[in-house]
Amino acid sequence: MSEKPDSSERTEEATPKKIEDALKKGQTPFSREAPAFASLLGILVVLGILAAEQTRDLVAHLALLHDNAGAYPLNDGADATAIFLQVYRASAIFLLPVVILLAIFGVVAALAQSSPRIVAERIRPKLERLSAIAGAKRIFGSQGLAEFLRSLFKFAVVGAIAFSLLGSELPTLVRAVFVDPALLPTQILAIATRLLAVVCTATIILVAADLVWTRIKWRRDLKMTRREVKDELKQSEGDPILKARIRSAQKDRSRRRMLTAVPQSTVVIANPTHYAVALSYTRDTGGAPRLVAKGMDLVALKIREIAEKHHVPVVEDPPLARALYYAVEVERFIPEDFYRAVAQVLYHVYSRDGAGASPFPRGSA
Repeated sequence: MSEKPDSSERTEEATPKKIEDALKKGQTPFSREAPAFASLLGILVVLGILAAEQTRDLVAHLALLHDNAGAYPLNDGADATAIFLQVYRASAIFLLPVVILLAIFGVVAALAQSSPRIVAERIRPKLERLSAIAGAKRIFGSQGLAEFLRSLFKFAVVGAIAFSLLGSELPTLVRAVFVDPALLPTQILAIATRLLAVVCTATIILVAADLVWTRIKWRRDLKMTRREVKDELKQSEGDPILKARIRSAQKDRSRRRMLTAVPQSTVVIANPTHYAVALSYTRDTGGAPRLVAKGMDLVALKIREIAEKHHVPVVEDPPLARALYYAVEVERFIPEDFYRAVAQVLYHVYSRDGAGASPFPRGSA
């Protein structure tokens, strides 16, 4: 079994076909940080736009439940469930816009990186995906270690920023203990909004770097060896040797088919060895002569040989033979420029056979 080429051998950029095949297999440059950043941004939007009013409504509802606690009996599990459902409904109304916005932001961030596509290769079950050894190699291999170090670095940066901001907000948090409890949610909301704003600002840099790195790594992983480029070129355009053989076979078939028309031709015009053309002409139809076969060198000799074998007249006229060879394709009528010269040849043939009359009407010659 041949081993995969070493990365040092992959010096050629991926061809459009290689990139298209990779996209079909679901191998797209995808940054996991972009959806995470979008989720943080979604939380910030929720906190900045919706949370103030929603928090006030939630606090008012929970305060109402607290103030009327005596109206809710707590004798058994059913009573506890009823109280829990009221708290759950109030919290769900508060959290529903948050969840919806987070989902929208995450999906938009994912779609912005690559168009949606169903990849059968990814969803097809494979036994190697269940291999513990293969999973351990992915986790503890060089790629897994690099991913872990990147995640650790990002966590350290974001954590340091968050702790630094919380340290500066510590006096506010201490004073919040002595304020009216009704104002506490508003203060916590303001601190959380500032914290998320700073974290989002710092995360933008990390996300931009990750997007660039992801695309660079994707292009690097798709690089090809020179051998792979040549093989792909052969597959897309065909093996040059095979194409030459096919062309040769096609020419042989065409030549054999052409030579079968020589015995039925009217005359063969040739020079001694290099060119030969066979013309077919029917006097009764009044049309122009038609070139049914032509050839150079060995093919020309073969045409003469067949003509002599089947008693087809051979007329040596080197200039005319050469001119007809280059000017007229097989199974085509000769142009008017050759009428006079060919008429003289046909007249010579018919005169020798005793026909005597000119093959063309005098006006056309």
